[in-house]
Amino acid sequence: MNRIVPVQKNDYIDVVFEDLTHDGAGVAKVDGYPLFVPNGLPGEKAKVKVIKANKGYGFGRLMELYENSPYRVEIESSDTHKYGGCQLEHISYDGQLKFKENQVRQVLARIGKLEDVLVHPILGMENPWHYRNKAQVPVGEKDGKLIAGFFKQRSHEIVDTDESLIQIPEVNEAVQTVKEICNELGIPAYQEESHKGVLRHIMARYGKKTGELMVVVITRTADIPQKNKLVEEIVARLPKVKSIVHNVNSKRTNVILGEKTNVLWGNEVIYDYIGDVKFAISALSFYQINPDQTKVLYEKALEYADLNGEETVIDAYCGIGTISLFLAQKARKVFGVEIVPEAIEDAKRNAELNGITNAEFAVGEAEAVIPKWYKEGNAADVLVVDPPRKGCDEALLQTIIEMKPKKVVYVSCNPATLARDLRILEDGGYKTVEVQPVDMFPQTTHCEAVAKIVLKEEAEA
Repeated sequence: MNRIVPVQKNDYIDVVFEDLTHDGAGVAKVDGYPLFVPNGLPGEKAKVKVIKANKGYGFGRLMELYENSPYRVEIESSDTHKYGGCQLEHISYDGQLKFKENQVRQVLARIGKLEDVLVHPILGMENPWHYRNKAQVPVGEKDGKLIAGFFKQRSHEIVDTDESLIQIPEVNEAVQTVKEICNELGIPAYQEESHKGVLRHIMARYGKKTGELMVVVITRTADIPQKNKLVEEIVARLPKVKSIVHNVNSKRTNVILGEKTNVLWGNEVIYDYIGDVKFAISALSFYQINPDQTKVLYEKALEYADLNGEETVIDAYCGIGTISLFLAQKARKVFGVEIVPEAIEDAKRNAELNGITNAEFAVGEAEAVIPKWYKEGNAADVLVVDPPRKGCDEALLQTIIEMKPKKVVYVSCNPATLARDLRILEDGGYKTVEVQPVDMFPQTTHCEAVAKIVLKEEAEA
């Protein structure tokens, strides 16, 4: 029997918001029918306009608020709220932390069937602004001048933006300065429709602990008009710059970086620290966006690993070695595996940079490399996973279950896939002891968490 949809497109209705979705939209229900409305907060009474009504759920637009949530705050930057991914900027920071902590609890219960797992209060930031150490900003033209900023939602229209309140000020300044210089020199923006023009993106990276700045100019063409003058002006106007890099992306693609990169001035890398570990960061390196909170996250992972110096540890998604090198300070031996060859080269360089000799890195799929290590006698006492948002590969989870390391530390950037994977490990003989949420990206809906997982037989011993 088909359910009757209680609302139609263009209806105006009064609602009370009950919850938030994982991407920060308010959830209201009309006779049990869920309506998702951006900018609505739980407990608020409002008038909404129905803009789409599917069979099972609909979407609305907030038209008028009758009653505000105590967590609602004045939006500080409408540009970043609309276009820059700051989906929770209209919620007080206390409210954001509550939302994220609840999200972790809810998905663990709903997806993982883990109602009784200890979830600690979320670890937030003292200052939840100006934390992002990297920007990749698209460039366009309007009224004969260069613009750089964010894409309007669901479009490729660029909104010119002077600053983002979640970027480190030095990053904002670098992007704006390079835009101004390119404008003065008449360097034309890339035109997506015609695949002509030059300047596609401006990237800036900043080492918060070292104060070192990298500028990356991304173009369609192999040459940059007035290249020498561009470099001269960047060096003159940005005293903290240590590296100016040119990346060529000649393809019709939404991918930002191309395959050809060369240094125009200064060093190939800049440096930064997470805790006491030093990292070399190139234009192409993956490096954590918020190093302050990354330190909080990794220290919790280290605590859950509970190393005494005798363990063999495997880091199954090691990237450039960030967690591996943290663990190597306390473990007997760390093995890191990663599918991206360039990341492994960075990991080896970072180990050398820190004088760490007990970390070994290999390129490949974790589910193929780890059994090989196991056969060679390198069984893991502790296994650490820090997968992408899609979570762990199922073959890796089965490998963990078969190998039976005593302890697994799961560092997650997506609570939903964390809950799914924990369920698989639980069914395979493991017990989730505790979970610590960490707010790595204030003003956004993203939430990280670290889970401590042990073999059931170890837990019961």
